[in-house]
Order: sequence, then structure tokens, then C-alpha cells
Amino acid sequence: MLDVFGQNDKIVKKWNFKGTHTDDFFGIPATGKMVDIDGVTLVKMKNGKIAQEQDFMDNMLFMTQLGMLSNPENTCIVDNLYKAFAVGDIPSVLSTMDANIVWNEAEGNAYADGNPYIGPDPILNAVFARLGADHEYYNLTDIQLHEMSNDQVLATLRYDAKLKENGVLIDAQAAHLWTLKDGKVIGFQQFVDTNQLADTLSK
Repeated sequence: MLDVFGQNDKIVKKWNFKGTHTDDFFGIPATGKMVDIDGVTLVKMKNGKIAQEQDFMDNMLFMTQLGMLSNPENTCIVDNLYKAFAVGDIPSVLSTMDANIVWNEAEGNAYADGNPYIGPDPILNAVFARLGADHEYYNLTDIQLHEMSNDQVLATLRYDAKLKENGVLIDAQAAHLWTLKDGKVIGFQQFVDTNQLADTLSK
């Protein structure tokens, strides 16, 4: 209890609730998530006893902390990341990443040889730098963002690129699954037809 105040037969209780969701909670299976939320309770007294109570709290925040809803800012963070990549602002792209981000290229992709990449520096050196060295240009087009639960954002897009080695053009459908926490990207998983990408190298 943080505070209690009132007048006559009406009382307001201000409280904070902290805990770990380890069991079924009003039909929601255990998530193992920590919750920390403030709320108030309106109390109506009668003859020295509680006659009625009504609780108020930010249910959207509560469900977000349980992982049932995603932070609405996640999509904006990922959108800004793609916009920074489009203009070659790699420092801004890296600034969205958590220090311990786990990055996975699609299995079979040439850049998957270091999976998983942990932290922004390995991603910069082993993925972004190689993309720049291997391609005359490398663009991401037709990007559509889809907000998911558990603080994830799915991006569907296309790769529009040209290889330096043989001049072959690349037009490939792909998907990126981003996982965020506290405003930072903590996970990335690429999905793409790696056979299609491999074929471009052999032409």
C-alpha cells in the first residue's frame, strides 16, 4: 500500500503490485513474466465496514508486462531501423540493438557461417560489412510491419540487390522476425529462400 486517503464514507487506496506470473491467472497460463504495476482502489464504507470496492489499473500495461500484448513503440523502433538502413546510417541501426542481441541469418545463407552473432559489433563486421563488400547495392523494398505478441515484430519484404562478382540481380522475398525488450532489439531471425540466393552466386 502506497497511500490511503478519503472523506466520510469514501476511501481511496493507492497501491503497487509486483510479482512473477507462475500459475494460471484468470485463464492466462503461467508466463514466468515479472509484473510491476500501480493502481488505485475506491472503497465505500458503511457502518464501519467495507460495503464496496472497485479496482483501477492500466490493464494494457499489465497485459504487456505479461507478454500478452506488445509495446506499441516496437513497430516504430523497427520502422526507424529500416529507414536508417535505407540511407546507409548504420550507426543508427546499431544503436537500436541491445548489447547482447542474438542475430541469426537464415540457415544456408552464406552469412549464417557465424550464427548466432552476439552483440552489435559482430553483426556490423560479419553481416553488414560483407553485404557492402559483396554487392553494388543492397536495398530492402516493399517492407510491411506486423505487430506480434511477446514484443515481436514481423517484417515481410524483398531484397533488391546486385552482386559485384557476377553482376547478377537479386529479387528475393524475405521475412525478418524482430524481438524487442525495453525499447531495444534483443533478437533477429531471417527467413529467406537460401537456394535462390545461392543460385545467384553460381550464375
